[in-house]
Amino acid sequence: MVGKWATRRRRAEQAKIERLQRVPSARTLARWLTTGRDRLTRAETLTVAPVEGSVPALVEAREMVSAFQTMVRPMAPDRLEGWLTRAGTGLVASFARGVGQDKPAVLAAITLPWSNGQTEGQITKLKLVKRQMYGRGKIDLLQARLIGLTPP
Repeated sequence: MVGKWATRRRRAEQAKIERLQRVPSARTLARWLTTGRDRLTRAETLTVAPVEGSVPALVEAREMVSAFQTMVRPMAPDRLEGWLTRAGTGLVASFARGVGQDKPAVLAAITLPWSNGQTEGQITKLKLVKRQMYGRGKIDLLQARLIGLTPP
């Protein structure tokens, strides 16, 4: 019984390794690089390891992204200055400059419990509807499409 289980497991691992022959997309690879190592599958880890080995700057960038996430999620605004200093060079420097330019908003996002996510979602929906209507977006027609009212 154990022998059959071990054989099935070995074959499954070999199939996963064979699937690694496909090159992942840049978006997939970026997601794997920014995901914690404990959350990646064995196949994903085997794909990420040679990439990080050949480009050491990616390891530093991953560490900076992880540091930013650990600053934002537990709401630790006191770490922002140090992070901006460390992130000023390297692959995340452009992102760090943007965060530095909008520092009051970033501090507010870290410290305050409010979010504008609901508003942004409604604006995105409005823009989608306007695009679908090919510029025929007068207020009465938009109300009918978004709110469900019948036009007068």
